[in-house]
Amino acid sequence: MAVSENYAYLIPERFSDGQATPLLCAGAIGYRDLMLSGIKKDQVLGLFGFGASAHIVIQIAKYWGCNIFVFTRGNEHRKLAKKLGASWVGGAEDEPPEKLHCAIDFTPVGETVPQALKVLEKGGRLILAVIRKRNPIPPLDYAQLLWDEKEIKSVANITRKDAQEFLSLAAEIPIIPEVQEFKLEEANRALILLKQGKIQGAGVLRMSEKEG
Repeated sequence: MAVSENYAYLIPERFSDGQATPLLCAGAIGYRDLMLSGIKKDQVLGLFGFGASAHIVIQIAKYWGCNIFVFTRGNEHRKLAKKLGASWVGGAEDEPPEKLHCAIDFTPVGETVPQALKVLEKGGRLILAVIRKRNPIPPLDYAQLLWDEKEIKSVANITRKDAQEFLSLAAEIPIIPEVQEFKLEEANRALILLKQGKIQGAGVLRMSEKEG
């Protein structure tokens, strides 16, 4: 297959095809989430949900010297978060040991928005890193949740510059993607496991040489 270099990215040699796959989507958008959050060294970052993007974001944030709290339901996801450097893990409804300077919400549910705002520091920013929420965001009590100059910002797209910067940074850190590979004919099974929250890190579909 031939492709114009204007629409291709140079993959650092240290990554296998399987490892590079989540970097080009979940990783690159996660990098944009972090940049838009405005997080700084020694500040507290909260990650709501811990899937393909969040497990890469935590590695960048640790490299930048941030303190990371992870809010997620699954025990396996909590174990992975701890393994990758989270200093605290709990559920979305739990009270963390400190307020968050910034938070990124990767979940598909609306309820996490007020929960994140509740534990956000004054002047903090909440990034909504999903394409859509499958249920509405509940009404927000302005005085309790948005007062004190808190912000909510959505993320829609990544730029070519984002992806280029991120791939270079990923090799420098280096990021180690947690990848679970599936054959192409196992795509439906992979989607079911994803829905059930049973995929650790990122799921990758691999085409055989015959299929390619």
